[in-house]
Amino acid sequence: MRYDGNEIVIQASRAATGTLRELSSAPTVESGFWGATLRLQFDDEPIHLLKGARFKDAVDFSDSIRSDWEAANQAEFEISRRAIDALLLEIEGLANTVAYPAACVVAPILERARGLDQRLLSKLPQEALEDVHRDQIKKTQSFVQHAQQIRQQAISAFEERQLFEWSDFFETFESNPLTPEQRESIVSDEDATLVLAGAGSGKTSVITAKAGYLLKSGARRPEEVLLLAFASAAAKEMSERIEAKCGEPLEARTFHSLAYDIIGTVEGSKPALAAHATDDKAYLALIRDILRALVKTASEVSKSIVGWFSHTRLDERSEWDFKKKHSYYTYIEKLDLRTLQGEQVKSLEELMIANWLYENGIAYEYEPNYEHKVSEGGFSDYCPDFRLSKSGIYLEHFGVRRTKTADGTYRLTTAPFVDREEYLEGMEWKRGVHAEHETTLIETFSYEREDGQLLEALAEKIAPFETVSPRSPETLFDKVVELNQADSFVQLLGTFLKHYKGGGYQLSECAEKGRTLKLGKRAKAFLSIFEPVYLEYQNQLDGRIDFEDMIFRATKYAETGEYISPFKHILVDEFQDISRSRGRLVKALKAQHSDARIFAVGDDWQSIYRFAGSDINLMRNFGDKFGGAFDGQSGVHRTVDLGRTFRSVDQIAHAAKRFVLQNPAQLNKTVIPAGTSDVPALKVVSTIKTDEKSKLKQVLQSLQGAAEQGKRASVLLLGRYRHLAPSNLSQLRREFPDLEISFRTIHASKGLEADHVVILNMFRGRTGFPSEIVDDPLLSLVSPEAEPFENAEERRVMYVALTRARKSVTLMGSASKQSAFVSELMDDPEYGAVGAHQKEEFNHPCGECGGHLVPVPTKDGRTWYRCEHASLCGNSLNACTACGTGLPVRKEIAGLRKCSCGAEYPSCPNCKDGWLVERRGRYGPFLGCVSYPRCKGKAKISAPKVD
Repeated sequence: MRYDGNEIVIQASRAATGTLRELSSAPTVESGFWGATLRLQFDDEPIHLLKGARFKDAVDFSDSIRSDWEAANQAEFEISRRAIDALLLEIEGLANTVAYPAACVVAPILERARGLDQRLLSKLPQEALEDVHRDQIKKTQSFVQHAQQIRQQAISAFEERQLFEWSDFFETFESNPLTPEQRESIVSDEDATLVLAGAGSGKTSVITAKAGYLLKSGARRPEEVLLLAFASAAAKEMSERIEAKCGEPLEARTFHSLAYDIIGTVEGSKPALAAHATDDKAYLALIRDILRALVKTASEVSKSIVGWFSHTRLDERSEWDFKKKHSYYTYIEKLDLRTLQGEQVKSLEELMIANWLYENGIAYEYEPNYEHKVSEGGFSDYCPDFRLSKSGIYLEHFGVRRTKTADGTYRLTTAPFVDREEYLEGMEWKRGVHAEHETTLIETFSYEREDGQLLEALAEKIAPFETVSPRSPETLFDKVVELNQADSFVQLLGTFLKHYKGGGYQLSECAEKGRTLKLGKRAKAFLSIFEPVYLEYQNQLDGRIDFEDMIFRATKYAETGEYISPFKHILVDEFQDISRSRGRLVKALKAQHSDARIFAVGDDWQSIYRFAGSDINLMRNFGDKFGGAFDGQSGVHRTVDLGRTFRSVDQIAHAAKRFVLQNPAQLNKTVIPAGTSDVPALKVVSTIKTDEKSKLKQVLQSLQGAAEQGKRASVLLLGRYRHLAPSNLSQLRREFPDLEISFRTIHASKGLEADHVVILNMFRGRTGFPSEIVDDPLLSLVSPEAEPFENAEERRVMYVALTRARKSVTLMGSASKQSAFVSELMDDPEYGAVGAHQKEEFNHPCGECGGHLVPVPTKDGRTWYRCEHASLCGNSLNACTACGTGLPVRKEIAGLRKCSCGAEYPSCPNCKDGWLVERRGRYGPFLGCVSYPRCKGKAKISAPKVD
């Protein structure tokens, strides 16, 4: 070690050089058996040890450095006195600050204090300082050590003063005084503040009052405040309210109008908006025209497009992926397997065969009657899968796969839910029929598809009998359009394109995500079509922009600094609906000013627009995405729970909260109801298809009877889809003059409220509620990650529906296909729902497939039951002979079935859901299955007992 009066040089394997100012502390010397050890350390460096020195030399060397080091720090302290005094004023000022001590405000003070302490204060010899200087150092170091606590105390003191000083403002801003929770949210001003505003909690009052508070308090000038809404109507309403309440003009903006202005500011002029940007029909028409043009002009793309409608649009699952018939049938019904010729088929492999035949100009019939009468005994006529019209050749597709056995032979297997022996017997029976009647049968097999050879094998087997005459891609596409099969694909492409542009995705990124999510060949096929569609779409913009371009381009200008933002307070309404691209724009604007704040108001329980690109994770991870940094912590933010609802009574408010929080990912919130109800507020009415209208009238009649004298009660009819609007709505309004009746879809009802809500058609099914029409999995390539909780978004849709009501909610349930949501509400007594037990006898499983038997009324007032999978399963039963409406169910007593009317029957020994009734045969009366001739179960009539 060498010291020359200013610089210290250490020569060792880890060499170092530093000045006195860079020493973190004075050197020290320790005596040891092998000589002295000199210890020395520079700032932010490991300790340097010199061992084996002579003790006196080490002490002299250390003392010379120590004296110079202390003198240098003393001199530095005198030079820094003004900075220290200023810093202490700021620290002391936190106790009585005139501005909210946000992280972005206090963090620079803490950084300066910590830097000063490390660089100077901690190095000063306390014994050489005056008392006043030691006190200053102590206060500074105490602030560094307890910054979190001191800032929190400053926040509490500031808010207490503000709540008192602005009490008149909070009392008079709205017709009713703002609640304590609303006031707290308004004076809170962290780097990022999230206000959890549940249904009916007055979020519009909060965000407009926040803007007014910022302006009237002088915290911000109007040009420094950005108020963002999603819809122009909401923006206009907020602007008008702020000016009316505060006398300050502040224009609320939509994201698109803001983005358009940013582009105009940077580019000097605003590019023209594409004609289809504000017209969804025109947008989808453009996508359809692009598809049609590609079919005509791009041969490889045309193959991909036609192939999509032929079969690649479907995922690669088969019967072997399902353990139960009911699950498989439900899956097939959702797919709606309709061929290019227009008929509905029963499996993906049948669809592939039918479409190959059509594409290649081979005329065929699907499931025709066999030309010879071969069925008897009451069984259905034999209908082969296909008949080729020109050659008369029959084609049967057999759902069997092959597994290799130990001896090298193959064993045929069937899907898990299929009786293998019975199926193989059926195959042999069909072969025997064709052999007996000398008709030609071609056979295809599921194992050919498994090997990727189904269509090649089909072509080879048909070649000796038929000549292919392929139809042109244009003809096939026109056929697709004619059958209305193109519309859903055009919608998918249009939605995908908007998400793709809005999120700034790349095709390679989408392809990689498709592999990660195991979307297989379907994703690859889709992207091969999307790429040319996207390129042509961009080409047709011809210099114009759409809304996605607006957000993306404006964000880029904000991120690069080409746009200089004046905004230091960004207030965002309906934050639960924010998308990835909009969140990125907000973040870019906030980043331009070190003291900028974001104030977001929303309710993650009402996040129901994932299909439009909203990303609930931006709200759930609000701090990580938008928060500040303080004292080593990132994501610093404030969350305020408004809690109180001004709308719903206790029974509705608490039930809605309990229902939505079944998903543990939802943010927990306090709910204080608007009032209490002495009568049940959550009711379930059970219906069957034929009495839905009459039951709705009964509900409206009861609501009209309960209406206050001389005052009309509002009734909001809600449906999951538009087509659920009652066709007799005008008649209902005339029939119930004391009720103000309206219909909305649940999505369109957000922001609305009514005395009473009636949720229509709550049945289990594709278009039921919860809806089984989920977003196409392909959208996950350009969408926020799907939530693992079952029906996560549908549960939030239900929450929105429940919380539109002030006094009561009536759920129109289904007697035969009950909604899972209704069942949950009825099964858990904590919800307090009443009703719906009177029709429980209609909830019967199908013995054939495990689905449900649906009651079908007849003209004579009786009922028969058929499986919900009517075209796939075909199981049906007559009702109880005694009452004509009920269905006998198996009782605990072995061998008996009992109807709700009291009638009892012996159970059928052969089938799962039949029972025995008296029949007459050649040898007299006997007991036969009610499902005869489909089921041949029978028994002898027991002789009467003789006393």
